[in-house]
Amino acid sequence: MFAHILIPIDLSERNTRALQTALALAEQNRARVTLLHVVQEVEGIRPREMRPFYDRLLETSRRRLADAARAFVVSGLSVRMRVVVGDPAREIVRLTTGARVDLVVMGSHKINPARSGRGWGTTSYKVGIFCQCPILLVK
Repeated sequence: MFAHILIPIDLSERNTRALQTALALAEQNRARVTLLHVVQEVEGIRPREMRPFYDRLLETSRRRLADAARAFVVSGLSVRMRVVVGDPAREIVRLTTGARVDLVVMGSHKINPARSGRGWGTTSYKVGIFCQCPILLVK
């Protein structure tokens, strides 16, 4: 059913359950997997203006994605890793369209209702609104 699964991760511990869920789905479907990390662009400063800073972030991100990819590789799955600079929601949606993604599996966190209006601008919410393929949010 799912031939290509995109797993956007922020490289924090809270992505562990999303990675485990995506691995199980990928194994069941023998799906190819793309692991994506988006380095948040500093607003008002172009990446080329801070090249050494972004280069360090990109290199660290690639190493951490490679660590996350190991479980998929051990399971014999095809894994691609992508690290880009930009707005996370925009880059996730862009990749789903261009790479013919069938499912996005991503972590989400609980929203504190006491912080009114907060949470409607989360990456997972934006992806859920704009993405054309199914999305599985894992808490």
